[in-house]
Amino acid sequence: MIGNERHGLVGVIFSDILRNGKIPMILLVSTLISAMAVVTVSHKTRLLTAQREQLVLEKDALDIEWRNLILEENALGDHSRVERIATEKLQMQHVDPSQETIVVQQ
Repeated sequence: MIGNERHGLVGVIFSDILRNGKIPMILLVSTLISAMAVVTVSHKTRLLTAQREQLVLEKDALDIEWRNLILEENALGDHSRVERIATEKLQMQHVDPSQETIVVQQ
């Protein structure tokens, strides 16, 4: 009595896929894996792009600060150069306001 055998639907589908559908099943699994890889890589790329933009903004801010520091250094360097020339070549010296005396010329 072959007609009275009962097989579960899941078992029949699984055995049919193993016998006749190996290539389509491999293609389906490959497609799913590929799709997940694309989603993962896209997500990581977006995160890295956002991080890069943040780093570019920080670099620009640091570059502006660096330029300001260079300008400040140059400005302070000019004052110290003038002071050095005044003391070395013109024999000028700092005056203490508390000991200042008034010299009247006639």
